[in-house]
Amino acid sequence: MKKPKEKPKKIHSLRHQITAYFIGLLFLSILTITVINGVFLEKYYVSKKMDVLMELRDTLECTDIDKMMNSNETEGSESIPDAIQQVSSKNNLSWVIVDSSNTSWLSWGENEKMLQSKLFGYVYDLDEDGGKSRVLKKEDDYTIQQSHDRFSGMDYVECWGTLGEDHYFIIRTPLESIRESANISNKFYFVVGLAIIILSGIMIMLVTKRITRPISELTELSRKMSDLDFEARYKSNVGNEIDVLGDNFNRMSTQLENTISELKSANNELQRDIEDKIKIDKMRKEFLDNVSHELKTPIALVQGYAEGLKENISDDPESREFYCDVIMDEAAKMNKLVKNLLTLNQLESGKDAVVMERFDIVSLIRGVLQTMNIMIGQKEAKVIFDAEKPVYVWADEFKTEEVVTNYVSNALNHLDGDKEIEIKLLDKDSRVKVTVFNTGTPIPEADVPNLWNKFYKVDKARTREYGGSGIGLSIVKAIMESMNQEYGVQNFDNGVEFWFTLDRK
Repeated sequence: MKKPKEKPKKIHSLRHQITAYFIGLLFLSILTITVINGVFLEKYYVSKKMDVLMELRDTLECTDIDKMMNSNETEGSESIPDAIQQVSSKNNLSWVIVDSSNTSWLSWGENEKMLQSKLFGYVYDLDEDGGKSRVLKKEDDYTIQQSHDRFSGMDYVECWGTLGEDHYFIIRTPLESIRESANISNKFYFVVGLAIIILSGIMIMLVTKRITRPISELTELSRKMSDLDFEARYKSNVGNEIDVLGDNFNRMSTQLENTISELKSANNELQRDIEDKIKIDKMRKEFLDNVSHELKTPIALVQGYAEGLKENISDDPESREFYCDVIMDEAAKMNKLVKNLLTLNQLESGKDAVVMERFDIVSLIRGVLQTMNIMIGQKEAKVIFDAEKPVYVWADEFKTEEVVTNYVSNALNHLDGDKEIEIKLLDKDSRVKVTVFNTGTPIPEADVPNLWNKFYKVDKARTREYGGSGIGLSIVKAIMESMNQEYGVQNFDNGVEFWFTLDRK
């Protein structure tokens, strides 16, 4: 079932988020202060004014009112104690005190007549303000209320009642000042708050840029790590836990790189092992097919001629001797094939270790030619090898001799035309190039790359004629590669040249 494609996550910048949170918090704080100022400031102010009114009432109650009234008639306002005057002026209080007979009175502030009239209305319950007063506190000898004065159009907090048994009083203070102060304060908070938000926003942007820069760097680092790019490193230094996190990211990046490198190496080794196994299985199958094919003909010949001898098909001694010669010849071919296969198997498996030694390649070649002198005579070949001075090389002498033997044997088996074989030693920098040329028919170019494969034969009929198995050049290839040397073949118009190299130093 096909999975639905996931929508990419919408990412918001951490810097912008922090800035938005701080500005929002500032705005909320200023808005809260404004709301509290508008809703609760007046109530708080009224409660404080109630305390002031009660403080003045208590002071008046402890004062000799009659004495002040008598002094007032002669001295005026100077009869009022300084403490009462200071409290009244400081808190913007107006008050009136009258005796029970309404013949003597004492006042402070403005509109004494109006206050006397209000006090008279409150005492005799004439409801002068039309029922708009709101009682805030009421006791037996005093009442505190919030009222509206229709003449001045203002609200007041008033305290009225009795002082002792012979006097009535009223004290009041206007509320308009606090409302005006609240409005001014709210406007001031709004302007100042707006300026604070703008300035704080700029400062927060600068601060959050510094704070979020290493976090952004870590984000980019993690993205590169997810893309298997381990070159990036955390480089910032802010002196807090982010640096520790960045160092951990760097270590994790290094460890991931090493781990992935090890996994890739292990995967490559595993892949090579699998390829080697497949190759070995293929080689084993080809080997068995080729060996069975190569052995099938000589075994059939041996079996046929042996049966002929057993059944006395021919009583002629010469015929019996011919049968025996064929059997011995085919047995020798099978023996040679098995030996070559064992040699090749040891070389390819690495069991036949290379022994590097210094020897004279000229003497080795002459020794091979002397050993093969009978075969050279049978082929009526003319061998040209003019080297006389010793040429010393570093190689495995026994394996090098086998290579020379294979090349010369191969040249003799494919000799034609002028029937010449020419062996040369050529200097090639720090190496010696050994070439074996024979006159004859060039090898088809399509067959040249396959010459070094096991059991490969260009002319199968001719190979069968001289008893070749197609393994000789495979042995040459294995020997040269075990000694890290070069080898090859080159066609000419009148023949073919095989070559290999050896180190001189």
